[in-house]
Amino acid sequence: MRVGTALKNTVERLRAAGIETCRLDAELLVCEAANCSRVHLITRDDAVLTSQQEADLEAMLSRRLKYEPMQYILGHCEFMGLDFKVNGNTLIPRPDTECLVEYVLNYIKGNNAKTVLDIGTGSGAIIISLAALGNIEGIGADISEGALIVARENAVINHVEDKVNFIKSDLFENITGGFDIIVSNPPYIESGVIPTLGSNVKDYEPVSALDGGSDGLDFYRAIAAKASEYLNKPGLIAFEIGYNQAEAVKNILLASGFTDVETGRDLSGLDRTVCARLQ
Repeated sequence: MRVGTALKNTVERLRAAGIETCRLDAELLVCEAANCSRVHLITRDDAVLTSQQEADLEAMLSRRLKYEPMQYILGHCEFMGLDFKVNGNTLIPRPDTECLVEYVLNYIKGNNAKTVLDIGTGSGAIIISLAALGNIEGIGADISEGALIVARENAVINHVEDKVNFIKSDLFENITGGFDIIVSNPPYIESGVIPTLGSNVKDYEPVSALDGGSDGLDFYRAIAAKASEYLNKPGLIAFEIGYNQAEAVKNILLASGFTDVETGRDLSGLDRTVCARLQ
């Protein structure tokens, strides 16, 4: 089968399945199977796929037709201009989380912060981006050994393995020392909402990284309650939040002794971060 024909057929099958990003997904799948760039889809559309490449394309397409996220099928994604490996042990890093990283990067530059603790690190996207772009050292903590394996690989991929250490820990359980910044994108979806999520999320991404308890706030309470024991003064705590959780998380932080609470919005104009100081 020629590349051009493979692309056309893949687009049509994805479109028939109701996948809105059918053209982009098809291009990425064919490129992955044929080990070529998207430019080659145009300039070399008459190239012939090998039987193995056809089989690889069909296997990936079958997964996408079941609404598995493209990032899991391809095995990696971009975040903050860096490349991250992902699999079913980790959430897929999302553009909204870049707002949190950018806020913390600005704080690092303005306050000469040197150390960061990332709670619930997952793929390591946050702490690795801060180490690569902010020249800090830090710890990524997660309860999932599967996630930590991925995070350690990502540290090597992005050349910060000498700056970031990953520890298996249930929140602060195995953490010692003090940090200039504590950052977290914790599970924040209400338990009752998870069954209503799209199949691309609820059927593939780890539920433990999504479920924030009955009101979605369990992890904010738990982290805020103990954060002052691990945060240097002056220090920053920075959370990603659900779009409707800003006021609740702000109140949790104020009740835990934090001040100067700030709320930030994502590119869609929705509340996405809540950050506060410990003086």
